[in-house]
Amino acid sequence: MLSKGYPKEALKLYSELRARDIQPDKLALLSVVKACTTLSDVSKAKEIGNDVVRFGFRGDLFLGNALICMFGKCRYIEGAQDVFSSLQVKDVITWTSLCSCYVNCGMLREGLRVFREMGLDGVRANSVSVSSVLPVCSRLKDLNAGKEVHGFVIKNGMEENVFVSSALVDMYASCLCIGKAQLVFENMTRRDTVSWNTILTAYFGNGEFDKAFTMFSRMRNEGIKLNYASWNAVICGCVLNGKTQQALEITIQMQESGLKPNQITITSVLPACTHLESLRGGKEIHGYMFRHWFLDDITATTALVYMYAKCGELEVSRRVFKMMPVKDTIAWNTIIMANSMHGNGEEALSLFHKMVKLGLQPNSVTFTAVFCGCSHSRLVDEAVSIFYSMKIDHAIEPDSEHYSCMVDVLSRGGRLEEAYRFIQEMPIEPSSAAWGALLGACRIYKNVNLGQIAAKRLFEIEPDNPGNFVLLSNIFVAAKLWREAAEVRKSMRDRGVKKVPGCSWVQVKNKVHNFVVGDISNYESAEIYRFLDDMSQKMKLAGYLPDTDFVLQDLDQEEKEDSLCNHSERLAVAFAILNLNGESSVRVFKNLRICGDCHNAIKFIAKIVGVQIVVRDSLRFHHFKDGACSCKDFW
Repeated sequence: MLSKGYPKEALKLYSELRARDIQPDKLALLSVVKACTTLSDVSKAKEIGNDVVRFGFRGDLFLGNALICMFGKCRYIEGAQDVFSSLQVKDVITWTSLCSCYVNCGMLREGLRVFREMGLDGVRANSVSVSSVLPVCSRLKDLNAGKEVHGFVIKNGMEENVFVSSALVDMYASCLCIGKAQLVFENMTRRDTVSWNTILTAYFGNGEFDKAFTMFSRMRNEGIKLNYASWNAVICGCVLNGKTQQALEITIQMQESGLKPNQITITSVLPACTHLESLRGGKEIHGYMFRHWFLDDITATTALVYMYAKCGELEVSRRVFKMMPVKDTIAWNTIIMANSMHGNGEEALSLFHKMVKLGLQPNSVTFTAVFCGCSHSRLVDEAVSIFYSMKIDHAIEPDSEHYSCMVDVLSRGGRLEEAYRFIQEMPIEPSSAAWGALLGACRIYKNVNLGQIAAKRLFEIEPDNPGNFVLLSNIFVAAKLWREAAEVRKSMRDRGVKKVPGCSWVQVKNKVHNFVVGDISNYESAEIYRFLDDMSQKMKLAGYLPDTDFVLQDLDQEEKEDSLCNHSERLAVAFAILNLNGESSVRVFKNLRICGDCHNAIKFIAKIVGVQIVVRDSLRFHHFKDGACSCKDFW
């Protein structure tokens, strides 16, 4: 039964044999031990271990080795130790099995100790022993232990073993010795796909994208058979190194080679769609997951929830979450953050309380997501209450990010003096994020004094961040302090700090179109400006008044109004509407905070044209519909 792949049936037959009071022989016990090893059934393993002793086979080397292996698979370390101690004679399999048992139970240092004791006991390790212990060095990032094993490999002539060499490559890569990993790889007389995948993953993991891709090209040129691990390593490597478009292209090549994406592929490539805000690509992957029954995979489906949220489709994100049969803490964190980034703080809070009520343990990320939602919905008291419950109710010590989030909550809620006191009383050194949150709120609430204090501290912490200079300058401009604003911009020039230019983009017909202020490079630029001129007249008739406070130069009134019409987000919205193609909504993305006047103008445009306009800026999503925005003019 066991040889045919039916371990459960083998155990059932053994139970029947015992029920008839038939004494098993050594062969029968050995077979049933192997069956139990396959199933990793710890209660059955203990029962069989007792039978081995009962029927007089305690101390038998072959059965003992099999028992150690079985207990290791079942993560029952005490049973393995007991069997090991009972053996008078121990061979290399005995020691290797105990070493693997410790490793499988997460006791890595103990596994390394057993490997060393094996040598001291006069038992020479074989290639299986070495292949078992090298991953321990990798996981511990213990370079000295790894070098020690490498020396043993050379001394005992094991370099020709492809499994040992591959494990050495992985060990050196894990210890960030990429040069040594490459040297071992190049000296291998025989390389299998695993060896290539190991060095490929090493380069990607170390951020050496060009070398990794060169290695991938070598694999293809040398006719190495690419397996799932090969393709997935490249796709994941592209995403990790910011080559998101390339990740999508490699996924297509993988399919053309005859391999269909699996769950790991899907989980790796979905972040590429998320990063590119490619809703179309994400929908195609969603369809693929549905057709291939991948929606039960919690990791892939969680990535899908996040993709839809980041692409502006919060309602779809919610529906995917609700359909998930099993939801872990990461899935709950994702839907909480999805609501937070869209400004639905009340829903984020409700989800948090529901998660806790269901018995799931929130983690550090959970609280960051909740505070983010509270910040954008002015839920200050609720956030303060949850902050102080972190340690008391959930045994989580607030970290720098949580403190920064609380400064943001207080600051956005208009409680600037309280936020400043909170910073001063923090038990840890305030980060740039904390001071940045205060500075950003000083821009909203036009608090010049606190703005100067926050900016001064930020100039010390991150002197090359242009955003801090721009915010302080904008605070001075809003207060009509033109001389002070000019001094800030002069300081920027003197330090060589350059402002990050505002940029907006929109995807039309599977192509991304970018816009900057005053852009005339688009092939529809003439139509865009005609549309905005026409819209400007209709908006004024509907009650729109340009807010020239958002023009950051000392210009006359007419020049200021013209300047506002050239902002990148307005150009992108106009282009998207001109290319609606029957759709009822458009999605625009911006790298900086949306201009206050553009925010007001887009509300009018959405009502006049009769479409929903979704704009994601650097802070959150804005859903414009029927002359209103989901943020309620607070962002």
